[in-house]
Amino acid sequence: MGERVTGWRLDRLRAHGWYTLHAIQWASGADIDHLAIGPAGVFSINSKRHRGKSVWYGDASITVNGAVQRHIAISQSEARRVSRALTRRCGIEIPVRPVISVVHAAKLKVKNANPPVLVLEADHLDRVLSGLSPVLSSDQVARIYNAARDARTWIR
Repeated sequence: MGERVTGWRLDRLRAHGWYTLHAIQWASGADIDHLAIGPAGVFSINSKRHRGKSVWYGDASITVNGAVQRHIAISQSEARRVSRALTRRCGIEIPVRPVISVVHAAKLKVKNANPPVLVLEADHLDRVLSGLSPVLSSDQVARIYNAARDARTWIR
């Protein structure tokens, strides 16, 4: 359910020159929940459903109802892996920013002015990502998207 909510919000970015992919399969069987490619760059998005819970994000960790989670480290690792795969496929460095989409939490508190991972309520994903400063041309966006939607990119 959480991935559907996140996917629906991300798909709204199409009107702003973005492309989205969902449930991209690695050869290992693991998957990338969502990939958003647009003027503001490339974003690897993990969807985390925490219905009715309190989520807090500090400098380096997320807690859910006070229990520390590994969401940050996992998201950063995934973004690095996606970057390597897209860089290899495109032949140029493709930075990827990790994002955690928090779905149905009772409360989300972010205590970091410049977080290494964007942690956002799913309901705000499209607004926040489309509001970021552009760093890619429409040609670059299309080139990266074409590489990302090619299953051969994710084989290694």
